[in-house]
Amino acid sequence: QVYILNPFEKSDMQSLLQRAIEKDAFIAEKKIVLKEIDALLQVSSGDARKLLNIFELIVASEEEGVIITNDLVLEKVQRNVVRYDKTGEQHYDIISAFIKSIRGSDPNAAVYWLARMVEGGEDVKFIARRMLISASEDIGNANPTALIMATSTFQAVATIGYPEARILLSQCAIYLANSAKSNASYEAINKAVQLVKQTGDLSVPLHLRNAPTKLMKDLNYGKEYKYSHAYEGNFVAQEFMPDELREVSLYRPGVNARENEFRKVMRDRWGNKYDKE
Repeated sequence: QVYILNPFEKSDMQSLLQRAIEKDAFIAEKKIVLKEIDALLQVSSGDARKLLNIFELIVASEEEGVIITNDLVLEKVQRNVVRYDKTGEQHYDIISAFIKSIRGSDPNAAVYWLARMVEGGEDVKFIARRMLISASEDIGNANPTALIMATSTFQAVATIGYPEARILLSQCAIYLANSAKSNASYEAINKAVQLVKQTGDLSVPLHLRNAPTKLMKDLNYGKEYKYSHAYEGNFVAQEFMPDELREVSLYRPGVNARENEFRKVMRDRWGNKYDKE
């Protein structure tokens, strides 16, 4: 069966715009007046998604009290402000360049690609969400404060919106780009997930099991468990992995000041058990 998608009529497009003005939380705050829509219809070519995308970008680039005219729409198009397609290939290419610039510790490039997204009216929460991921995937425990910074930025820009949100996004992007980098946590969970897929549901060692009933206690659930806080330094050597995985090492600290400390702590506590380097 073949479906033919026809362009929307002018009345349909006008209804879409009016609905966006009345229902969209961001657009409704801007106090929009639709004086002329011919240019909007022309640049969107009857594509409803493209129409709303362009409309949102124009509104985002203006202060409150926006009067939509043909001249305003054409001006924005000519300045390339509305050529950034938030759902198209450019959207993914630019966010990719942005994150790779952060990962590559280049704050100048990160701010440039950020500006491309800001000028294109990219969703502030989308940008902040990607920085949240980068803070953990690319920086991790080399600088745990990066995740706190990214989390605060996400919460703040969701409240503030454009144009001020660009300042918070810039601050966070520069901080992340200049942070020490480590993907050790990212690699560790990937290895662990792959191990689970390969080995299945291995039994929890008896000494680690919960024993809420007498029967479970009679079966020695939890019997040999050593309470870490009862020992000097809040640590006592015992096995926490399933029996089949006693020699498996998943986390390898990155080479940076903070994770070098992690490496030292692990060696002090576990000797060479997890030192496979």
